[in-house]
Amino acid sequence: MKISTKGRYGLTIMMVLAKRSGEGPIALKLIAKEHSLSEHYLEQLIAPLRNAGLVKSIRGAYGGYILAKEASTITAGDIIRVLEGPISPVEMMDDEEPAKRNLWIKIRDAVKDVLDSTTLEDLANYEDEGAQDAYMFYI
Repeated sequence: MKISTKGRYGLTIMMVLAKRSGEGPIALKLIAKEHSLSEHYLEQLIAPLRNAGLVKSIRGAYGGYILAKEASTITAGDIIRVLEGPISPVEMMDDEEPAKRNLWIKIRDAVKDVLDSTTLEDLANYEDEGAQDAYMFYI
C-alpha cells in the first residue's frame, strides 16, 4: 500500500491543527507556507476532512480550521480512509490460493492495526528518540 500525497499532506494538516489546538483557527495559507505546500492543494484536502467531521471551519478575517474532536480520538486510520479510501494493500483475487489470500489478509490487518492504534495526539506529540535504521523491503 502506498500512501499518496493526499494522505501525507492530510496528516500534515491534521498534525498542525492538533499541535496548535487551543490557539484558535489556523489558516491553510499558514500551513502551506510553513510546510512549503500548495495552498490550493490543501484546500482540496480539507473539504473531505470537514465533511467527515474531523475539522471545523471558522469564517471571517481571523478564520481558519480547528479540529472537530479531541486529537486523542482521531486516528491516523480515520484520516487515511477519508483521503485515500479503504485500507487494502493487496487486491484479492477470487481464484487466489488460500495460503496467499491468508497472507494478504494478515498484511491488511497489520496495516489497519497500526493506523487505527496511532492517534493524532500521538503524531502531534511525537519526539524523535534518535536516528533509526531505515528498513527497505523488496517484494
